[in-house]
Amino acid sequence: MTDVVMVIVMSKEQEQERAKGVMEVKKYRTPDGIPADIVMFTLTRQERKASTKSLPRFDLKVMLIRRRSWPFAGAWALPGGFCQEDESLYETARRELKEETGVDGHHLEYLGVYSKPGRDPRGWIISHAFFALVEEWVIEKRQAADDAQEVGLFPVREALDELQLAFDHREILQDAYLRIQQQMLHTTIAKQFLPPHFTLGELYQVIQTVVPDFAELNFIRKITSTRSRQGILEEVHDENGKPMLSNQYSQRPAQLYRFTDFTPQLSIYT
Repeated sequence: MTDVVMVIVMSKEQEQERAKGVMEVKKYRTPDGIPADIVMFTLTRQERKASTKSLPRFDLKVMLIRRRSWPFAGAWALPGGFCQEDESLYETARRELKEETGVDGHHLEYLGVYSKPGRDPRGWIISHAFFALVEEWVIEKRQAADDAQEVGLFPVREALDELQLAFDHREILQDAYLRIQQQMLHTTIAKQFLPPHFTLGELYQVIQTVVPDFAELNFIRKITSTRSRQGILEEVHDENGKPMLSNQYSQRPAQLYRFTDFTPQLSIYT
């Protein structure tokens, strides 16, 4: 009988602790919503009209959505959506990216959290931003499938300097732009904007498109011979072992290269 009484007493104590815990939780207000906003970059190319062969003109662009309703109705904004209870923020970003482009497998990375008070007039809404690198044809297909008033593809500088972006999306876009510029100079992220086989001239142009101030007169020598960078690229050969060349954008055939899976461990101290 004593044991039974003890079980009942402990059960009541647990209920009291549980009720106390619920009351404690209610002291802490949760955000009204947690969206994932995505900066979708793409690199467009336009063939040049010239008497001699030359590389096409590249432009770094960002996809924006025109908002239909309050708040910021009619303004351009980054695509995104609210996190659901049964998914993580990464899953939200992946879902939104799939919904906006119709394609899986894009390069997607976390950018940061944006929680400045008053950033969203709908309430206390904390946004987690991501950035994605999307192929040009995917964005073009997305534009063709929607009303032109809803989806737009803008040069990054135009979006930053000339458009009235909703919420704090200009700040998010600026941060994402700086992030991919840093990665362009310190990682092999350029391969996301290149075909599997490319010339060093194409690689140089992609880097310079994303980082306009980039200028390296000895680029070819450094990228192919500097010890710390050896192994990033390799020459492409055919089944007979002969070098594969391309004269698509040059008068003289140029060697084709491809990225390897090697990631160099670079340091500012070495």
